[in-house]
Amino acid sequence: MRVAAGRRAIDSAAGILPGAQGAGASARRVLVAASGGRQSGGVWSGIERLLRIFTEVRPGEGPTALLMLANVFLILCAYYFIKPLREGWISVSGIPGLEKMEVKAYTSFGQSLMLIPVIHFYSRLATKWSRRVLLTRSTLFCMSNMLLFWALQPDLFIASLPFSGIAFYIWVGMFGVFVVAQFFAFVADVYTDEAGRRLMPLVAIGATSGAAFGSMVIGPIVSSGILAREYLLLAAMVPLGVSILLTQMIDSRENRSGEPGKPAAASAGASDHGGIQMVFGSRFLLAVAIITMLVNWVNSNGENLLFRVVQDVLAKRAVEQGIGEDGILAFTNDGTTLFYSNFFAYVNAVALVLQAFVASRILKYGGFAVLLLAMPTIALVSYSAMALVPILAIIKPMKIAENATDYSINNTARNVLWLPTTSEMKFKGKPTIDTLFARLGDGMAAVTVLLGVQALYWATQTYFIFTVGLVVVWLVLCFPVIREHRRLARAVETPPAG
Repeated sequence: MRVAAGRRAIDSAAGILPGAQGAGASARRVLVAASGGRQSGGVWSGIERLLRIFTEVRPGEGPTALLMLANVFLILCAYYFIKPLREGWISVSGIPGLEKMEVKAYTSFGQSLMLIPVIHFYSRLATKWSRRVLLTRSTLFCMSNMLLFWALQPDLFIASLPFSGIAFYIWVGMFGVFVVAQFFAFVADVYTDEAGRRLMPLVAIGATSGAAFGSMVIGPIVSSGILAREYLLLAAMVPLGVSILLTQMIDSRENRSGEPGKPAAASAGASDHGGIQMVFGSRFLLAVAIITMLVNWVNSNGENLLFRVVQDVLAKRAVEQGIGEDGILAFTNDGTTLFYSNFFAYVNAVALVLQAFVASRILKYGGFAVLLLAMPTIALVSYSAMALVPILAIIKPMKIAENATDYSINNTARNVLWLPTTSEMKFKGKPTIDTLFARLGDGMAAVTVLLGVQALYWATQTYFIFTVGLVVVWLVLCFPVIREHRRLARAVETPPAG
């Protein structure tokens, strides 16, 4: 299932027979080394030579890598069509007695609660459905949800359904982590550890470029009137539909096991445990889960504080421009949507450059450890600066730096991490950690807001100082994860005895 296309030529040249995989692996290593890393009998195509600008691509690997890149490009493009809409909708979905930052934060906590039954159900499906069926049906389900929320938008078919913005915020947060997590579980299952280390950064370029494209075009499209804000959800369904077709094409190319109905989570020693049980039963997975929670706790603290500052700035501008109560909601909704479309555009443009030219080189020359430590180091610098000068002119560029690193270098690290693990870990453990524990981090950020606003009366600067402390803990906990990952990688590289 994971055999690269160009490897068949090496197998033939080495005279590999069925049952002689150990000798065949040795022969392949000798031939590849003798050819300077180029597989024997293979010729790079023109597109593969172009891809080598970004990472090491071997003959025959280009077509699948390009399909992977295009697939995740479409997924992230669809997500960023609806992400600014989420921020605008929640900004006009207030709850009496709560700050807007509180509504946003507490809603994020609701995502983690909703994900517990969702992940349990998804883990059961992963033990029954093949990876192609699993990805296809789950994406179609998400598309049906998008159609429903399109009909519920304020001032479309109904004036305003109470709490609809909160429900939409919860759903978008779940959708954003879920579809990306299951896609990269698919990528990690297709590639071997060795191939994945080379090609995962290339595939991730599709994610950052899709996010950059989606966020860059939304502002001009909505501002020009080409596409009304209310129809962004319908537009996002188009790239998602095409991504389903690409997933099926990739699976057809790479599934050479002759078992098209094999469950996605099938592997040697697979259990009936759900994803949550699996995480708590493995020290390695639990450590990764805690790191993931801290990453999102830190990032969500920053997002909540940015949202608070933006709302304060918009409120002051409304007063300065003499906007009355009749126009304040539309002014706030449009102002928030346009700010975040601009913010996401900058984030994803920087992330694209880092993903295309930096991530693969860090992984190649510095290894997984340097890749994993890059994000907390950047976050430590960013939040220290925001704690010193907590104004929008500083917060915005620091958050751009943090988020861009997260979406590129850290995104590559957390996906490369899964390459030496089993298929069961990929399709149960990874979606559980990347969704449930990521949103638990958001939940902890909500608790931080609750205590800071209602009990401790923290100023914005105090939140940033607290977040610096979280970053230090995150940085320290990266080291045991690095050690365990090295052990798993060595176990994969070492052929079994006999």
